[in-house]
Amino acid sequence: MIRSYHCVVTGKVQGVFFRAWVNDQAAALGLYGWVRNLDEGRVEVLLQGDETKVAEMRTRLLVGPPLSQVADVKCEWMDYDTEHKGFEIR
Repeated sequence: MIRSYHCVVTGKVQGVFFRAWVNDQAAALGLYGWVRNLDEGRVEVLLQGDETKVAEMRTRLLVGPPLSQVADVKCEWMDYDTEHKGFEIR
């Protein structure tokens, strides 16, 4: 099991290039994992990597890209069954 950070972002986060932005931010920070859309306009993010960089990514998720309007970010540490070697948009 790999220690991972799981987040669900709510607000205006679909149709505003949020997943592409998350991908770019994760790459810039050297984080691994994935991002995908969920029902009801939410976005799910799984992050793996240095905890300081993960904390920075959470701060960035609270703001989001220019066209988004983030209402809330709920995150928790969890054990995940896959170790990622890159970041992907699902």
